[in-house]
Amino acid sequence: MSNLPDEAFRDTIGTIDEGGNRKFIFPKKPSGKFYDYRKIVSYILLAILVANPFIKVNGNQFMMFNVMERRFNIFGFPFWPQDFYLFVISMLVGIVFIILFTVVFGRIFCGWICPQTIFLEMVFRRIEYWIDGDRGAQSRLARQEWNAEKIRKRLIKWTIFFLISFGIANIFLAYLVGSDTLFLMVEQGPVLQASNFIALLIFTGVFYFVFVWFREQVCIIACPYGRLQGVLLDNKSINVAYDFVRGEKEEGRAKFNKKEDRALTGKGDCIDCHQCVHVCPMGIDIRNGTQLECTNCTACIDECDTIMETVGLPKGLIRYASEDEIAKKEPFKFTARMKGYTAVLFILLSVFIGMVFLRTNVEAIILRLPGQLFQHKGDKISNVYTYKIVNKTMKDYNDIHFELIDQKGQIKKVGNEHFKIKKEGISQGTLFIEIDKVLLESDKTKVEIGVYNGKELLEKTATNFLGPRSFN
Repeated sequence: MSNLPDEAFRDTIGTIDEGGNRKFIFPKKPSGKFYDYRKIVSYILLAILVANPFIKVNGNQFMMFNVMERRFNIFGFPFWPQDFYLFVISMLVGIVFIILFTVVFGRIFCGWICPQTIFLEMVFRRIEYWIDGDRGAQSRLARQEWNAEKIRKRLIKWTIFFLISFGIANIFLAYLVGSDTLFLMVEQGPVLQASNFIALLIFTGVFYFVFVWFREQVCIIACPYGRLQGVLLDNKSINVAYDFVRGEKEEGRAKFNKKEDRALTGKGDCIDCHQCVHVCPMGIDIRNGTQLECTNCTACIDECDTIMETVGLPKGLIRYASEDEIAKKEPFKFTARMKGYTAVLFILLSVFIGMVFLRTNVEAIILRLPGQLFQHKGDKISNVYTYKIVNKTMKDYNDIHFELIDQKGQIKKVGNEHFKIKKEGISQGTLFIEIDKVLLESDKTKVEIGVYNGKELLEKTATNFLGPRSFN
């Protein structure tokens, strides 16, 4: 989106110097309309992020991703290994939604919604501004010798950063193992909960490393989503963009001179103040066009609008716009590509909603015992089966038993005919089905079995019943 011939900036990234060493970025403290909006959005999302693992719906944790036990809760709905197809579809819905959002609005997710950006910009950097000062003060402090002032500020900042990282690690652990397990870990202490405590320390170390040292490099190097934007974006996508037509005009950029009329001289509205570069948390120059590092955080928009207002030029030199809007003055259009992604998203969402409503709270699997044929018991034919019942709910079932639904016969369970299944529990065992041979019309009869809790039908499942080929 730039008309500049020099594209050498694309050969390097802003966080690496010419010698290949890490170059720390000290962005200017942002301010302005969009920054205020971002703060509101960020703190609402932070509140939701912190509260999610501690909210329960019908006894289920609102959000949980217990990978080790293959148990997931999404919006209070529990997903067991048997529901993995639902989890996969929900992830596909999320991926397609982000792709559609990127095609339309660019990388706005990174600047406004991504937890990495929110924690870094709205928590850690704000503490840094409070302790170390603004851009110039931070840069001077970094070059300063290790005297009493620098040691004091570094110790205070690093201690606060460690405590916040420890808090984030606890929240992260609550998502992975469940808030109940986290509270149990706190109650029992690190000795009895050694494995969870070690995981907590590892997560704390990872978060501390990310927010103290790695920082914006997560978005540039580690995050795969940043790489996707090169494929997903096109000239129709709305991005944080520099209006190079207005900013450059015929004569290009030039320093501001209040005694001249820039409209007559042909100079662009960009006064080359570099404030958009100084405020950028990724260390890039937005005037170079769409770049891998840009997270659409809008800091440059606020800063440029402030400068434009100061020098008496129209705002919006940097704004949300597509390349076609800037270069060709074309209004935004919902393209065929965007419609295609919308259709895919609608189909996946419809399938997911339909499957969620068809999903049962109790899942039963009844299979014939491998290698076993039928048995004659007088006038009756008997088959042996194994069963497995999964209770996905947070309540106990105290009167579980089996009944044949569409066939006359008897079900005899090994052990008590009526049994219990605890909340989120599994019951498995062996049972026999006996049917009078005169009722069998073939050597393989499909039978439907109901799983009841008292008189309440919880689940239905079908299996095959084998009998003799001849009924004479």
